[in-house]
Amino acid sequence: MCGIIGAAAERDVVPILVQGLRRLEYRGYDSAGVAVIDDQACLDRARTTGKVKDLENLIQQNPVRGTVGIAHTRWATHGKPDTRNAHPHICRDTVAVVHNGIIENFESLRDEQIDAGYEFTSETDTEVVVHQIFGHLEAGANLLSAVQNTVKDLEGAYALGVISNKEPGRLIAARRGSPLVIGIGIGEYFIASESAALLPVTQRFIYLEDGDVADITRDSLSIYDVGGRSVERPIRETELTADAVERGQYRHYMLKEIFEQPQALADTLLGCISGNHVLEESFGHEAASIFEDVDNVHILACGTSYHAGMVARYWMEALAGIPCNVEVASEFRYRNPVVRKNALVVTISQSGETADTLAALKEAKARGFGKALGICNVPESALVRESDLVFLTRAGPEIGVASTKAFTTQLLALLLLAIILGRRERLSAADEAVLVAQLMTLPGKVEHVLGLSDEIKVLSEEFADKHHALFLGRGAQYPVAMEGALKLKEISYIHAEAYPAGELKHGPLALVDAHMPVIAVAPNNDLLEKLKSNLQEVRARGGELYVFADAEADVEDKPSVNVFNVAPTEDAIAPIVFTIPLQLLAYHVAVLKGTDVDQPRNLAKSVTVE
Repeated sequence: MCGIIGAAAERDVVPILVQGLRRLEYRGYDSAGVAVIDDQACLDRARTTGKVKDLENLIQQNPVRGTVGIAHTRWATHGKPDTRNAHPHICRDTVAVVHNGIIENFESLRDEQIDAGYEFTSETDTEVVVHQIFGHLEAGANLLSAVQNTVKDLEGAYALGVISNKEPGRLIAARRGSPLVIGIGIGEYFIASESAALLPVTQRFIYLEDGDVADITRDSLSIYDVGGRSVERPIRETELTADAVERGQYRHYMLKEIFEQPQALADTLLGCISGNHVLEESFGHEAASIFEDVDNVHILACGTSYHAGMVARYWMEALAGIPCNVEVASEFRYRNPVVRKNALVVTISQSGETADTLAALKEAKARGFGKALGICNVPESALVRESDLVFLTRAGPEIGVASTKAFTTQLLALLLLAIILGRRERLSAADEAVLVAQLMTLPGKVEHVLGLSDEIKVLSEEFADKHHALFLGRGAQYPVAMEGALKLKEISYIHAEAYPAGELKHGPLALVDAHMPVIAVAPNNDLLEKLKSNLQEVRARGGELYVFADAEADVEDKPSVNVFNVAPTEDAIAPIVFTIPLQLLAYHVAVLKGTDVDQPRNLAKSVTVE
């Protein structure tokens, strides 16, 4: 969602702020702005709708400079995309604020402030924050105290960056529910929504905890917890470099990330296998004792991560022999789930900051479910801190909004978990050895599928004039079909739906005609013959079929049946392998249609508000 960056330094911070905003563009936004305190202790601001490049052009025409500043990319929640709704927001030329999150009690605060004579110039909930801070300043508080008093008045989620010309060298940061990180430079400090925004200036970070307020100048940093007590937070040094989030030779981040999957999968496997054995310790040092008591699994996730959980349900039941529930995290917390003792609550999130998933985890804990395992790509995230056990996928930074390598590494993590849990129920040592051997071939199998890219690029021309598409899969391939449909719709804007192939006669066949392409995934498994029958049903009704089939599945290329052969793949790892061609299809169709592949309209990479 929205992106925050701020800085306190001896040098002009505007170039740093703008560069940071560029590195946060992938999160999704509709406007951008910057505010700084200049050499004369004046508060200057520039903001505009559109892209960061539009903000850069504005700054070139009307330069702003300063050694303390904040900047923001906004994804509209309260108020339409408009310059007057863009951040930073300013109160009476004195205080400027940038904000991520949602202030749930903004209407009551707004009414109080209007009665007190404050003028509102935007439709945003954020404006109540800046007025509230100004009010505490007017009452005699310093900037730190004004922010500390203000956050006590707020209900909801927020990450804040605050500056004031009353104290021109000071930058205050605060967080509750939305992520915020402090970057440590040499004689300078920074804040940002995530560390990737600051990699060009530092690799040393402090990750603020919920309720923290930080008081920052260019040569000092103090952090206070929710109770106002001075605290020390650990400094962490990231292994990421600035180059890790560059596109390199690729036209789009998404294509780069698709082609990074063999390495991401190999990196995720590293340290998880010893001989023919999956190591429990890869899930945490307490994993062995926690797993011993598990008799069911409860998976909570959103979006693409939810699809990963759906695939895992098949693995948990088939390999581990234990019950598995999978729920959309945003729905779980608003019903009354039956508490299942000895459940392993598995939460899945690429960023580890997905608001609904975090809230669902807290709800599960409060209701007395079992221990929690977080599967995540970001070691410093809130999900990692809240979980009893953690498995870190090694996907590296994922910039494209449409998740690719995060999804396949999540699948790999879940398959490893199913194998470990299966050892206690139905998997013999010989069975495990066979599965481990399959896992070791996985990066190579994915590399082979990537070789279909040029063929799929040609295929994408068939979708240039299409407005709808149907995806089919059976068994564990049904969630893979769901993920393929999601990818196509989110970046090409083609309406796409996925169905279990066996459900065709229960409604979807009514949609099939020559204008409705049908995409199917056909691994060589026990359900293959049933899938072939389903495909014949489509063909008999004039549908055009595009089938990604195991090379040994004997699916024939014929009129209205276009077959793309995938290297022979064992059933356990097939969901991971067969995901890749669907990613490539979505990518090439989106490029052909001329959409913004990495930043599709209306979407954000990290959904950090409910």
